Amino acid sequence: MNLLEIKNLQLDFGTGADALRAVDGVSLNIGAGETVCLVGESGCGKSITAQSIARLVPVPPANYVGGEIFLNGRDTLKMSPRELCDIRGGVVSYVFQEPGASLNPVIRIGKQIKESLTLHQPEKANDAEVIRLLKLVGIPAPESRIKNYPFEMSGGMQQRVMIAMALASEPKLLVADEPTTALDVTIQAQILDLLSELKQRLGMA
Repeated sequence: MNLLEIKNLQLDFGTGADALRAVDGVSLNIGAGETVCLVGESGCGKSITAQSIARLVPVPPANYVGGEIFLNGRDTLKMSPRELCDIRGGVVSYVFQEPGASLNPVIRIGKQIKESLTLHQPEKANDAEVIRLLKLVGIPAPESRIKNYPFEMSGGMQQRVMIAMALASEPKLLVADEPTTALDVTIQAQILDLLSELKQRLGMA
């Protein structure tokens, strides 16, 4: 069984005569431990397709007009809000383009990672687990870094923090939505190498 199956997904923004088709008949499968890349021009629907997996695209303005999205054998388009909360982070996690926009600027990074742990693995919501996650993503001196605010870290280090948060709940699927766009070329290569290494080590798709 595939970890993810998207079948003929169709998503509009707006309704009736004003509806704009943003995703039109997308189908794809991802097996456990597999890497799949969505490639296309800006505005072609890559991010919307990826965010639809966990129904992160709000309704309204979006309208899921057709198709099915099976994640770990369950159709996310038929899930209740409570069920969606359980799979977000628990089964699928995301790393987005702008780490600076995703991190809270007035909360220390250690506390932000603990919040992610508290939602899905409360028994691990402690400094030791946060330090382990920061080590996992290659952040030096994690014992002191947990006290940093996001603005005290470079863009590359912020993105490593976001990856640590995404891994906190041990997801089966990690969706990286252009995770290197805001970084310089050297750091881009480091982040892509890190994601590849973590996928192999943790067995994620």
